Amino acid sequence: MQRHLDESLKKHFLDYKQILILLGSRQVGKTTIAKKIFKNATYLLVDNEPVKKILESYDIESYKSFINFNSKTLIIDEIHLLSNPGRAAKILYDQLENINLIITGSSSFHIKNKTSESLAGRKIDYNIYPLTFSEFLVQKNIEKNLNYNILENILSKSDPKDKLYLFDMETVLNSVLIYGQYPQNINNPNDKKYLINFVDSLIFKDILELKLIEDKKLASNLLKILASQIGNLINYSELSSRLGADIRTIKRYIEIFEQSFIIFRLYPYSKNKRNEISKAEKIYFYDNGIRNAILLNFSDFNLREDKGALFENFIVSETKKQLSYTNKNFNCYYWRNKQKSEIDLVLESSNELIGVEIKCKKRFLNKAFINKYPNANLKMIT
Repeated sequence: MQRHLDESLKKHFLDYKQILILLGSRQVGKTTIAKKIFKNATYLLVDNEPVKKILESYDIESYKSFINFNSKTLIIDEIHLLSNPGRAAKILYDQLENINLIITGSSSFHIKNKTSESLAGRKIDYNIYPLTFSEFLVQKNIEKNLNYNILENILSKSDPKDKLYLFDMETVLNSVLIYGQYPQNINNPNDKKYLINFVDSLIFKDILELKLIEDKKLASNLLKILASQIGNLINYSELSSRLGADIRTIKRYIEIFEQSFIIFRLYPYSKNKRNEISKAEKIYFYDNGIRNAILLNFSDFNLREDKGALFENFIVSETKKQLSYTNKNFNCYYWRNKQKSEIDLVLESSNELIGVEIKCKKRFLNKAFINKYPNANLKMIT
């Protein structure tokens, strides 16, 4: 079960003493990868009530009672379920100097808010996402080795050459575009029931248990609207009007969804605000299958009216995941001017600017971006 994050996690305690914090949504593989890499670690699950009770004593002597000191590593799984996860982690880190501490959680909102002060300088975060396309192919035994082909093609100075695949790329890609890339999809492909249950219960389980939202119906309806508008500009006033909720609540719920690894936002790229739209954001989902399950739409890709939006969401989310795993210092944006010329994805580093058009079929490149930024590199992914 190869993951891009394997090598970074293996090296962590060779390079750092700080706590390894592994963040990602439920069912994304946090526990699997932690147990695989740290095979001899003591493992504690906070969802186990006796474990939770001891950890919430915030007493080092109580903690010592269930730690195997023959193991140099301690994994605390789903630490966000504690009332004060930062306090528990700080006690362990400060008072058990010979123990390497790993903590996992599904809600970065809860963990970061409740640990930022107490764990300042004591932690290093790693995010893990649904499988990349390469991880999916390797775990399905379609390919042997992991790669970053999508990102490499975007960053390449030359146009990517056509590639001959030794498998049915169209069938595999269509499955991913509809059912997504959660690890569950490896052994149970195209599982509608799992995805619907995941959205209905698992996504909201943490959010509701942690009392981050007050109105599940509002949250569910908001997610449905966002899922139907991937790649479109967000209009908070329109969302507020349609849902009968104030704008502050809408924005807070969107932030919670983002911190829970369901969605992410792209902001507009602009160096000249006079001629470019510079305020509205776009929202994408980390996983196409979750997006489709929210809409209860698993119809065949070739029969869908939202083909373009699904493919765009796939490429943008793949780029975000691969940039995170490679630690390349690019920021992601979109670009749109007042004449409504648009570039789906813009990557900017300190010395490089790349515009990416994402289309189901090859078309002519939009030259407005290059006219505006003549030093940029413009690509098309189809």
